[in-house]
Amino acid sequence: MWYKWESPFRRPVLYFSKIHNLHRLTNFVSVLVKTFGSAVHGIQAITITIEVNLSGGKPNYFIVGLPDNAVRESLQRVEAALQTNNFRMPRQKIVVNLAPADIRKEGSAYDLPIATAILASSGQIEAENLEKYIIMGELSLDGGLQPIKGALPIAIQARKEGFKGFILPKQNAREAAIVNDIEVYGVESITEVAQFFNGETQLLQVIVNTREEFYNSLSDYDSDFSDVKGQENIKRALEIAAAGGHNVILIGPPGAGKTMLARRLPSILPPLTLHESLETTKIHSVAGKLAVADALVTRRPFRSPHHTISDVALVGGGSNPQPGEISLAHNGVLFLDELPEFKRSVLEVMRQPLEERRITVSRAKFSVDYPANVMLIASMNPCPCGYYNHPEKECTCPPGTVQKYLAKISGPLLDRIDLHVEVTPVNFSELSSERLAEQSEAIRERVIVARERQTERFGNKPELHANAQMSPQMVRDICRINTAGQTLLKKAMEKLGLSARAYDRILKVSRTIADLAGSEDIKLEHLAEAIHFRSLDREGWAG
Repeated sequence: MWYKWESPFRRPVLYFSKIHNLHRLTNFVSVLVKTFGSAVHGIQAITITIEVNLSGGKPNYFIVGLPDNAVRESLQRVEAALQTNNFRMPRQKIVVNLAPADIRKEGSAYDLPIATAILASSGQIEAENLEKYIIMGELSLDGGLQPIKGALPIAIQARKEGFKGFILPKQNAREAAIVNDIEVYGVESITEVAQFFNGETQLLQVIVNTREEFYNSLSDYDSDFSDVKGQENIKRALEIAAAGGHNVILIGPPGAGKTMLARRLPSILPPLTLHESLETTKIHSVAGKLAVADALVTRRPFRSPHHTISDVALVGGGSNPQPGEISLAHNGVLFLDELPEFKRSVLEVMRQPLEERRITVSRAKFSVDYPANVMLIASMNPCPCGYYNHPEKECTCPPGTVQKYLAKISGPLLDRIDLHVEVTPVNFSELSSERLAEQSEAIRERVIVARERQTERFGNKPELHANAQMSPQMVRDICRINTAGQTLLKKAMEKLGLSARAYDRILKVSRTIADLAGSEDIKLEHLAEAIHFRSLDREGWAG
């Protein structure tokens, strides 16, 4: 840049040759550059425009657009990262606007797009191609990049809005690359990004074959039902639960195998569909639970929170909304071990999600929806000492303790659990038997066939996948029983004092048993087996 004095007016004329000299003019003009990032709301992404304005005047930094503390602190990280990597932080007034301004911006993932916009506005990198890319990443003080949350929904939204590519930390690249028709570049530092936009280097595009990734580990399970000795009646109950998507509670003494059986339930569930896998992966991506090596969640989730969990941690929410355990178990199994030990408030918040299979977290400033289509598997001891109704050991609890212990679980919650299963200890002869038990694969085949019958039955309702999801009207239309069945069910209702919801649950379970048997009609034996699985409703069960 130089001055040339022209005659006869002797006025100064300002010359500059190329865009790299633009930063020398910032004392005279205002420079505005835009980059694009994204905010995650629930499990959906919203594109955010990051506008950086450099102008003359006293050096000062401002971030506007409803940022939280982590976003406000980004300029300190950006300044340190730029200086460490031999870039210049402009000593002028810098205003960073995150638009739309009415959406709260949270987290440190805006560091990279803010830094890129500052470099472009100060002429240190070319700004020509910035509008073609979504850029996200947290900066370390040395210019390295830390992983972000929600890479998958951000990539899906970027493709939907027609962006050419997505630049993000290398640790999240495989996760984002399962979205086709968008270029995904994993980078390790701010220097790589600057060199890319200046045309000095080419970034390596991360490519993931989504279907190959999905099918390679679809049936890869760590445990199998063949490991379980005895307990054939419990395996039968879990097979029924898997076939119809029913909730189960296992009641038995310590060491009877309740937890071992519950952990093997995912191995007999039908494999995830690609749509279910993508939906589940989105939730784990938003929560930051996806491993670096994983691009997709290909196995049904199994979540087992400790009984000290809070209600917000279970259903989701918080000051920075995050999915809870019940959403992380979406399309899989939520296992609550020692159910009566959970706080009453925690158990009660599950009632609505178990019915609606969705959670709406509403606060004064936001409302988000999280999916929660889970199978609930709960386990409990029958009493505090654990040996009530034990065939060999005597219960040492004082009178009334068993009823008080069971009363920790509310009736409405128990009504939402279809199968009440008593688990008894395995005797020595079964434990020492060399006979191989049935493998999960064989059970899973029967479950898949039963689910296919249900899918065919619900053909005009694609949102329904299992008998447990039927509405009361559908139960009346589909689960018809003959006169003998009506008489049996009436006697059971009167003797056990069952609620209307329990009546529907019995019909749903009997329909599933009929599907496993390949029967078009619900027969008397199917109904009797379903009634048998209402242990906690039996009069006098707790003394």
